[in-house]
Amino acid sequence: MAQYIVSARKYRPDSFGTLIGQDNIAQTLKNSILRGQLAHAYLFCGPRGVGKTTTARIFAKMINCSNPSEDMEPCGQCESCLSFAEGRSYCIHELDAASNNGVEDIKTLMDQVRIPPQVGKYSVYIIDEVHMLSQSAFNAFLKTLEEPPAHAIFILATTEKHKILPTILSRCQTYDFNRITVDNIVKNLRMVASSEGVAIDDESLHVIAHKADGAMRDALTIFDQTVAFCGTDVKYQDVLRNLNVLDYEYSFSLVDAFLQGDYPKALLTFDEVLTKGFNALHFVAALSSHLRDLIVSRSGGLDALLELPDSLKKRYKEQADRCPLPFLYEGLAITTQCESGYRASVNPRLHIEFALMRLSFIMNKPAAAAPVGNAPTAQQNTGEKLRSPEPSRPAEQPKPVPPAEQPSDAQPRERRTRGARGGMSLKSVMEEPQVAAAAVPAEAEVPSDEVLRSKWPDLAKKYGDKPRLASMLTTTTLDITEDDGFKTVTFRVVNDAQKDWVESKLLHELEGNFRSIIGSGKVYLRVAVMPDDAPQQKKIYMPSDQAKELMSQNDEVKNLVKDLELDIK
Repeated sequence: MAQYIVSARKYRPDSFGTLIGQDNIAQTLKNSILRGQLAHAYLFCGPRGVGKTTTARIFAKMINCSNPSEDMEPCGQCESCLSFAEGRSYCIHELDAASNNGVEDIKTLMDQVRIPPQVGKYSVYIIDEVHMLSQSAFNAFLKTLEEPPAHAIFILATTEKHKILPTILSRCQTYDFNRITVDNIVKNLRMVASSEGVAIDDESLHVIAHKADGAMRDALTIFDQTVAFCGTDVKYQDVLRNLNVLDYEYSFSLVDAFLQGDYPKALLTFDEVLTKGFNALHFVAALSSHLRDLIVSRSGGLDALLELPDSLKKRYKEQADRCPLPFLYEGLAITTQCESGYRASVNPRLHIEFALMRLSFIMNKPAAAAPVGNAPTAQQNTGEKLRSPEPSRPAEQPKPVPPAEQPSDAQPRERRTRGARGGMSLKSVMEEPQVAAAAVPAEAEVPSDEVLRSKWPDLAKKYGDKPRLASMLTTTTLDITEDDGFKTVTFRVVNDAQKDWVESKLLHELEGNFRSIIGSGKVYLRVAVMPDDAPQQKKIYMPSDQAKELMSQNDEVKNLVKDLELDIK
């Protein structure tokens, strides 16, 4: 049986023309050879498996070739090319700095540099993983690297450029190698598969290319592993099972469930993924990538950002057309937040399941959340099961009912009782309210800009017992935009701290209350910071002035100060 050679070695490029994904570097090196402008030291930087050492070997072989072609490619027939191919060349020397990183190793190299080449014009020294050299070895290497003999050329290769001393960097021409694109990896794998007689589809090749993460050597290694598992007839499902990669179908199915508000299906899909042994964090990352690709697919001019086979691009485009843009934005925000908080979560599975439920409720979002800590109702105590939201027929669609108003003296009486029982402080007056808004129909018509602006003061009136919040809502400016049948109302606050507070504790409640006021669920609220040139309200700093301002805006506080005969200084 013939000796087996892995694809990463068998199909290693041996000329600039066969170098993959580094065209600019190949062209620069060929031009320097053609013009006779060879530097004495080069530094090749970049991630693993992108062709640094391969390029160094091709360059070393080319500068010693006796009969180069017109486009500066080695002939492969002269003595220098033949000796290099057979591994007996005395003009090209390779040193592994990981295992030869001491001062004595560098001294041996310096003694070797003085010997001129027997065949060819140059002695080329390729030092791989040069960042592994010790500090003393770097210092011993400096003088030789700066002023080597005329026949010596150094090519240093590293994956960690930041570990190279600045004094070394200043003596080298630096070339930064790029990660190889998915399309280039797929193209090369298709050529290898054709040469090896392996039948494989584009979807499988894209899975391998994504798994390789921009490294051609990794892609060829994964390809060999796949062929060893599947044989010469490679199937897509076999590739997924062998490489333990999550199928695209899970993400498509989940987004369909989110659009329908079917959170039980989303939870069952997640359970199936865990049962098959997939990492939960990788599952969330795959869902984030899927939502990102859907956003990109909505615009025809961003096709270049999708590294997917054509068959999948069509599916992404079809699903993206069914997803409102606000849904995709909010969904991506939820998944990225879930990723960032995953490792700090005490219960990671519950953390992800909660994110999936939030995603399921975006399209049929409740008007406002119930106050945290409320006791469960009697119906919940008897074990009432949650049901996935089902669309109702238009004829049965209830009309929006405005929230019932309390008697005029009910609210003040409740506040007076609370003040008498536990006391009233400025902090309690400024606390954000926890009020549950009535549900509104998601199928209602989109309100006009005039309706939204006319109803905005009603939102401020709902917070009459919180004068500063009401004042902020009354004095703000509104920007209204529309996209895919949804209105986005952006109101402005004075600084970033206030914006963060509103977004984290109050925005959801404000959005629910505003929807109940206008009778439509097709409105989103967003908060932004006022520009620097916007007129600013007068700021009150002294406690006494703050108390007087609060008394002027709230008669209850004023009466309390009067009844208790408090002295405001």
